Amino acid sequence: MRSSVEGVRSAGGRAARRLLLGMLACLAALWLAACGVQVPSDPDGTLDRVSGGELRVGAVEEPGLVETEGPSPEGPLPELVRGFADTVDARVTWRVGSEETLVTALEDGELDLVIGGFTDQTPWIERAGLTRGYRNIEHADGRSLVLLVPMGENAFLSALERSLDEEVGG
Repeated sequence: MRSSVEGVRSAGGRAARRLLLGMLACLAALWLAACGVQVPSDPDGTLDRVSGGELRVGAVEEPGLVETEGPSPEGPLPELVRGFADTVDARVTWRVGSEETLVTALEDGELDLVIGGFTDQTPWIERAGLTRGYRNIEHADGRSLVLLVPMGENAFLSALERSLDEEVGG
């Protein structure tokens, strides 16, 4: 009889602990909301800065995806960037260069986005944030393409992915 009473007490104790933890989680969420903390957030404010302003984009030549001849890059990826820029009321400025040069500029805060033939297997994952992989981009040829963003700029990344999801699907 004693063991069954102890089982009831311990089950009741576990339920009370779960309730208490749930209440604490709710209080923490309310506190964060009251403090104006947004999730996801951008530690460097990329989305806020580009919205209604300038979207600085690096473009790496990739036949069929990014053509860099002419006054501004053309192709499916630059068109997706222009579509995203429209959603945040930004004007796009372009910088053409090599992967190394543009990823370094992204890290240094000189660029907001880098496009090219990057796949979800890119070695730049150690130095840049990546969008989800997108296979439905014209001329992707079955590759899962990603765009590079500054590390930690999650609100910017989320807004970009929403735009890409609408244009090419997830």
